[in-house]
Amino acid sequence: MTDTVSEPILGIDLGTTNSLVAIAGGTGPRVLAPEGENPILPSVVRFERDPTGRKAVVGEDARDRAHEFPHTTVSSAKRLMGRSVEDCAADLPYLGYAVVGGEHNTARIALPLDGPQAPPEIISPQEVSASILAELRARAERALGRAV
Repeated sequence: MTDTVSEPILGIDLGTTNSLVAIAGGTGPRVLAPEGENPILPSVVRFERDPTGRKAVVGEDARDRAHEFPHTTVSSAKRLMGRSVEDCAADLPYLGYAVVGGEHNTARIALPLDGPQAPPEIISPQEVSASILAELRARAERALGRAV
């Protein structure tokens, strides 16, 4: 039996404001980031429509350009998880995107991806978090040079 791990085990901090991914090695935990990239990933996602469907832009670009795309850039999504629109009422004036009631009276995000006259696409805060987690995984894979 060997004490080496064939598959890396990652630790993820999915934060309301920032997120990161780390790995534990022989010298202890190490935050992963591809060379030249900030190890801290802003927990901000801008949604866009492209020819293949909905696309998520995650991190610094989404945060830095939020003023250009306020209605399709989502931050602080964790604050909405499991809460009703009424529970989130105090937070809503500080969000650039629309929050609507969804299944089981939980808060959902309404994205006007096809313009202000078209029906919005409704997504859950968990879908926003899934986009952040996918980016963290991709960052870890680039940093480690292998699939995780």
